[in-house]
Amino acid sequence: MKKIFSLIILALFVSPLWAQFDPRSPVDEPENFKDKSYNFFLSKRLKRAIHQRDSLNELVIAFNRDTTQRGIEYRYLDSLYRALMARYNECGENNNTLKQQFAELNARYNDLMKKSLSDAERFNNALKIKAEELEAREKRLAELQGIINAQDSLLNALNDVVKKALLSFKSDEISVEMKNGKVYISMSDKLLFKSGSAAVEDAGKEAIKKLADVLNKNPDIDVLIEGHTDNIPIKTARYEDNWSLSADRALSIVRLLSETHDVNPKRLVAAGRGEFYPKADNATAEGRAKNRRTEIILTPKLDELYKLIQKNRR
Repeated sequence: MKKIFSLIILALFVSPLWAQFDPRSPVDEPENFKDKSYNFFLSKRLKRAIHQRDSLNELVIAFNRDTTQRGIEYRYLDSLYRALMARYNECGENNNTLKQQFAELNARYNDLMKKSLSDAERFNNALKIKAEELEAREKRLAELQGIINAQDSLLNALNDVVKKALLSFKSDEISVEMKNGKVYISMSDKLLFKSGSAAVEDAGKEAIKKLADVLNKNPDIDVLIEGHTDNIPIKTARYEDNWSLSADRALSIVRLLSETHDVNPKRLVAAGRGEFYPKADNATAEGRAKNRRTEIILTPKLDELYKLIQKNRR
């Protein structure tokens, strides 16, 4: 009995399992427990299959729905990707253009820097040369100023010496003044000459002698003697006009200085000014008397000054 019962239990369990894998159709008219069990389990299997089919259909619908959405999203992402790729390519091209422009600008910058440094170097060299030239010029100007100061000192000393030498003469006979870097000694006509004559009077000879002593002690002084007259015309057998008279009087002083008092003739110059450089108004007798004069102009030699000026011009 026990063995039979076990077989029945086994049949009960095996029959459903077998029914699940049995490809046969349901039993139309089950007559026994086996067929009924078979139909029962087959119905259950069918229900499960239908449920699985429905589930699969739902999955397919959901999958299709998801696929459509993914397609939309894919197409959107694809278009976005394409747009971004186009933008990326455009940025790449712009980047290459900017790199090229940067390289060109950098090359120009380097060229400008080199040129600026070169210009600055040339400017500094030029500035250095100008500074050296300015320093040399200032040095020459200092030398020039030293010579001028020495000349001024010499001129002042000469002016004092001449005034002392001619101190015994009256102011209306001789006047001494310093102007334009020269000493002007003006001797009146009444001291030196008689009217219409170029012969020097004794008083005039005395004045010329004292002046010659000063000149011989100062050999670096050039002497210009100028004869002057008033504007009253003169015409004699010896003198055609005032010009010839003034020139002859200047020559008389030159001869007296050189021949009588041994003043170097190379230092002496005679000039006749006639009536053309009046000192006063010829309309009055007093003015005409001032105009009839002989001016002896003493000029310190400026050889050193001229040399320095010529040197500065080179």
